[in-house]
Amino acid sequence: MNISCAAGIALLRNAADVHLHLKSFSPLLVEGPGRLDDRDAAPVANKIVKNLRNYWGENMAKPVLLITQGDPLNESGKGIASITRLVAEELGVKRGLVLLDPHIDQDHEKLADRHDVIHEMRYSTMIEIIENYHDHDAVGDITKEIDRSLSEKNKKKRQLGENELAAYYKDYALLQEVTKVAIKAVAGEITVAHTTGDISEFGVTSFFQVGLNLGLIDEAEIVSFE
Repeated sequence: MNISCAAGIALLRNAADVHLHLKSFSPLLVEGPGRLDDRDAAPVANKIVKNLRNYWGENMAKPVLLITQGDPLNESGKGIASITRLVAEELGVKRGLVLLDPHIDQDHEKLADRHDVIHEMRYSTMIEIIENYHDHDAVGDITKEIDRSLSEKNKKKRQLGENELAAYYKDYALLQEVTKVAIKAVAGEITVAHTTGDISEFGVTSFFQVGLNLGLIDEAEIVSFE
């Protein structure tokens, strides 16, 4: 076991630690736009919680842990970081945090919102989990599908006379999809809630189709906003 703690947060440094601490939870991930979402977070969070309670019913055998992916808190009180805070508070649950490793984005962990976070993990550990769980190259499949999707999106961007998506989109699309597949492998289940029914085809959230296309995430595990 290789766990350290910082400010009450357990840093889970390998796949075995993540399995030990997360297997008893029902993981929830909330996906949606960040700084470009100018809606008031409170009514959005209320609707998500209502959707989740209708989706789950009375069938929750394990406590929920809301997994976030390092989105910085917007001072305006809007965007995904504010929404996930409110969803966790309304559900009365704690949060887990998955971050990109510093060699990928050295600022990611510095800016991440750690409010009510009890477990912190790295992207590289998510890869380790998938490699241990799947008997095929699932990470390679995810990467290829993201590359294919990026190529299509950039082609559309060029046709519209717009700049191609920034290089970091691939890093954050990988973080999003790899995290879901890894956490599902550990817990044996997952719930993914969307913060909007109008997902931009050029936003990171739109890459949720990758997990679906590969059969690694089931459509029945996604709770739509509308």
